[in-house]
Amino acid sequence: MTTKLAALRVGAGLSTRRSGLAAADAALGAALEPLAGAIPDLAFLFVAPQFEDELAAIVESANASLGGGVLLGCVAGGVIGATREVEDAPAVAAWAATLPGVTVRPFLMTYSEEEEHAVFDGLEEVPTTAPDSVLLMLADPFTFPAHLLLDHLNEHAPGLPIVGGMASGGLTAGRTRLILDDEIHTEGAVGAILEGAAGASAVVSQGCRPVGETFAITRAERNVVFELGGEPAVKRVEELYATATPRDQLLMRRGLHVGQAASELKAELGRGDFVIRNLVGVDRDAGSIAISDMAEIGQTIQFQVRDADSAREDLRQILEIERLSPVAGALLFSCNGRGKGLFGEANHDVGALRNALGDIPVAGFFAAGELGPVSGRNFVHGFTASMLLFRDVNGAQ
Repeated sequence: MTTKLAALRVGAGLSTRRSGLAAADAALGAALEPLAGAIPDLAFLFVAPQFEDELAAIVESANASLGGGVLLGCVAGGVIGATREVEDAPAVAAWAATLPGVTVRPFLMTYSEEEEHAVFDGLEEVPTTAPDSVLLMLADPFTFPAHLLLDHLNEHAPGLPIVGGMASGGLTAGRTRLILDDEIHTEGAVGAILEGAAGASAVVSQGCRPVGETFAITRAERNVVFELGGEPAVKRVEELYATATPRDQLLMRRGLHVGQAASELKAELGRGDFVIRNLVGVDRDAGSIAISDMAEIGQTIQFQVRDADSAREDLRQILEIERLSPVAGALLFSCNGRGKGLFGEANHDVGALRNALGDIPVAGFFAAGELGPVSGRNFVHGFTASMLLFRDVNGAQ
């Protein structure tokens, strides 16, 4: 005799009511409706800064409505829910799910330094080795160096996908608001480990297009690249520009990016195999370029350009693969440099996701840095859309 697990159920909502409490109640009510009275195992609440003064009341009311389960969230400069993206305006987005067969373990982490060593207080209480686990995390960009944690977990918990974003609601240190159950935190990181989440998959769209050929870094120091393939790095950039199309030359003048190979094990590198970093400086006298990450001798890089068209195409191609099997719901963490500023229209990312995967429940926020895996390693990204897709692998109806 076999026992059939209950169905995975997901709901999402967004409200722009004038009262923060009313907006939160409406958004959460919409998110809970598909659960048909079941208590969610995991819920999210994303609140615009205009409602920060009401946050304590919002969190209290949300916990009462949920009746249990884990609640995570943050104040964010833009929120995403159902079919809409709302930027720089009052709104609340909510997401809730029953996750049969999944154990949800919430956590709070803070960062400190002891004798020049990074210490993540609370990490020891986060199990990272259970099969089919996913880590969801929302962090304060001012007090929590997420890249250091990701480096640590890439080494000590290889293969563990980490998805989430850096909270974008506070413009200065101390202004961040993170939600963990009935608590509001102003620093550190909150999140949850999902154990047994075989139906959850992480997807990252970086929105760039490669230009030119790949090069091996042959001389570098920290984040400064002096030579690519035995030639000065500046010379390589000049050669690339001289042979580029007029359109690509325009994009290069607006901002050239560098893709660092996430893994050197692949014989052929293509879209999705590079971690995109900014080119932040050029020293023509030294023939060097500076990038927004450490550069390692022997590492493969390829220059990249980004615009609305490349971002649209990258997201479309990635979602085309994901539509091969049904998706029940999704969390979406988009860069606050995307949205209307990049695409010239509202609702692009959530619209693309729903166009590709169907009318699924989606919620998330515009982040100040997105967390997600590329080629099996986790990174803090910029200008990306990082998603966690949920599928009902139990086959319950």
